[in-house]
Amino acid sequence: LSPLFQAMEREISAAFNSGVPEDILSRAFKLSVTREDICTLQPIGWLNDKIMNFYMNLVVERSKKEGYPTVYAFNTFFYAKLSSTSYKEVKKWTQGVDIFKHDIIFVPVHLRSHWTLLVVDLRKKTIKYFDSLGQKGDHICKTILKYLQEESREKRRIELTAFEWTLHSMGRQEIPLQNNGNDCGVFVCKFADFISRDKPLTFTAEHMPYFRRKMVWEIIHQQLL
Repeated sequence: LSPLFQAMEREISAAFNSGVPEDILSRAFKLSVTREDICTLQPIGWLNDKIMNFYMNLVVERSKKEGYPTVYAFNTFFYAKLSSTSYKEVKKWTQGVDIFKHDIIFVPVHLRSHWTLLVVDLRKKTIKYFDSLGQKGDHICKTILKYLQEESREKRRIELTAFEWTLHSMGRQEIPLQNNGNDCGVFVCKFADFISRDKPLTFTAEHMPYFRRKMVWEIIHQQLL
């Protein structure tokens, strides 16, 4: 192991094992990540909203660099609010932002005790649903298409034609799947990581322990490796 890698490993272990739960280990994007939040990245932890939102923000930050698709990410509370109320209730969430000027939009979805990801590719006019348990989310795709139509009408005075869009729940043969009950959040983060670089999803469930540790370092240092 290289000295650099060893130093990173020591830092990751210290994040889990030193100090008290309330210690703030990273602060950015109007979010403060505590040791308690970081500990959800331990091997069998369930990722919480703070970790999910922080990581999505890191993906968005990286997308501002030359050579990357431009990315917009909604926070983890958006879909729950939209699906339980109406467009009117979330209209202000994009105040001052034209989401249609981006290449890719991520919508993390929290289904009671499971994380999934909805991906809008504005370049290809596709809405795809990624669930690491292989479940369908056609109704979620339709909810987001309806939202995009209302957002476009309200903010740009442009009608989106539904039949021009392709909606698809990714099948079990199309994406990597989790092999336990707690890695869904890590899968969502890595789906976003790879898709935001236009890369194929070449990882598997076996990579999750490594990804968890890597994410600790990335969140503390506020940069994606």
